[in-house]
Amino acid sequence: MTVRKVRISDFLSKSQDWVEPESDDTYKQITVRLWGKGLTLRSEVPGSQIAASRQLRVKAGQFLLSRIDARHGAFGIVPESLDGALVSSDFPCFDIDPVLALTNYFAWYARTEGFISLCRQASEGSTNRVRLKENLFLGIAVPLPPLAEQQRIVAKLDKVAGLVGERRRVIETAEREAQAMLSSVFREIIDGASYRPMAEVAPLVRRPVEIEIDRSYAELGVRSFGRGTFHKPALAGVAVGSKKLFCIREGDLLFNIVFAWEGAVAIAQPQDDGRVGSHRFLTCVPDERRATADFLRFYLLTTEGLQKLGDASPGGAGRNRTLGLKKLDAITVPVPSLHRQRWFDRLQRQVHQTEAIRGSAGQDVDGLLPAMLQGVFNDEDTPVPSSCRLIRR
Repeated sequence: MTVRKVRISDFLSKSQDWVEPESDDTYKQITVRLWGKGLTLRSEVPGSQIAASRQLRVKAGQFLLSRIDARHGAFGIVPESLDGALVSSDFPCFDIDPVLALTNYFAWYARTEGFISLCRQASEGSTNRVRLKENLFLGIAVPLPPLAEQQRIVAKLDKVAGLVGERRRVIETAEREAQAMLSSVFREIIDGASYRPMAEVAPLVRRPVEIEIDRSYAELGVRSFGRGTFHKPALAGVAVGSKKLFCIREGDLLFNIVFAWEGAVAIAQPQDDGRVGSHRFLTCVPDERRATADFLRFYLLTTEGLQKLGDASPGGAGRNRTLGLKKLDAITVPVPSLHRQRWFDRLQRQVHQTEAIRGSAGQDVDGLLPAMLQGVFNDEDTPVPSSCRLIRR
């Protein structure tokens, strides 16, 4: 069956429901997420805080997009929870003609790379002022099968989405339960243990690197929220200038002093050995007779540990909060017996191995829907441009 192509203007009509915000009333405002991830509540504010004299009131089921970021997938269907929310003129909103297009069908189609590519083609302007041109957008022709076929496609994709969502919830629940178990066991292990300063348990060790201008230096970074290390591009020796670099070794307990207060703590892995960090990356080496790096890292990422890192990082927010070297030395950490620490480290490894298996399964689950969407919109019965892929940013 050959599917006809229909101009977007044939089934989308622009809403003109403009209102003047009342200063004493409260209004919902919308955030339009990129890459087809839909709309979400940004805030609820009194009308007195809305600067514009008039705003566009949206309705559930309408299609809303951002003129500026439509080329990046900033659009979506207005959910019931955002019915009546207000947006500015930068966010045109459209009613969908139910005689030609089902709302859920268009919602699925709008999640393809093919559609976002069309939005990109309909956007014009200089680098910093690229905006979607409505006349170009509405003139685009897209494949639109009969309503019965649209219903079949929606039912198929909704079913898969439901199964994927359920599987994802199972994985997330298992991960939360595993972390709760680790936290409970950890509290039992440190109950009654003595607390000693980091300077005694895992003192700071600096390994200055002598810079040679004709060499390059592979840098290492530390992610916040306990998410481990990452590799930065190599830095040419000639570009180092007066910057000081320090060598990192496998097993080091690492701190990014700028973001330690939000959990930028990690352990250098085998693949990190020999990389370098600037003065903003501190390396502590645990005394093997007293503590393990894995055990200390776990403690420092607990609520209690993060509180201590925060107290040792005075200043305002963001880059104004810096972990002090002397304050880090003074942080006290629990030091139960090495036997108990190592037992807990083995438990951590078992949990992480299980999480890795679940993570691999989660990736397979996450890939199911994109594959399904690609298959549906590339099906011979419902031909769509071969560039259509589910947006997975």
